[in-house]
Amino acid sequence: MSDPLIRSLDHYVVLVPGESEQLLSAAATLTWLVERLVALDPWPEDLRGCDGATEAAERLLDTACELEISPGVCVQWYAVRLEPPQS
Repeated sequence: MSDPLIRSLDHYVVLVPGESEQLLSAAATLTWLVERLVALDPWPEDLRGCDGATEAAERLLDTACELEISPGVCVQWYAVRLEPPQS
């Protein structure tokens, strides 16, 4: 199970080889992952039981930070905090 702190973060840095890094909201990151999954065939083994690209993307956000989109080419995403935590 992922760390609950990750679920409370609202932004991700997205890294794609050959492109500039992007700072996306959690919703935009989910959409970005769905788009990658729709274009990917076959899906990684651990995602094949998911009921669609949205469920698979949510699983990735909860459990991973990397997806291989072609042999040796991976996209990555990392949760980031834009503001310091409240004490």
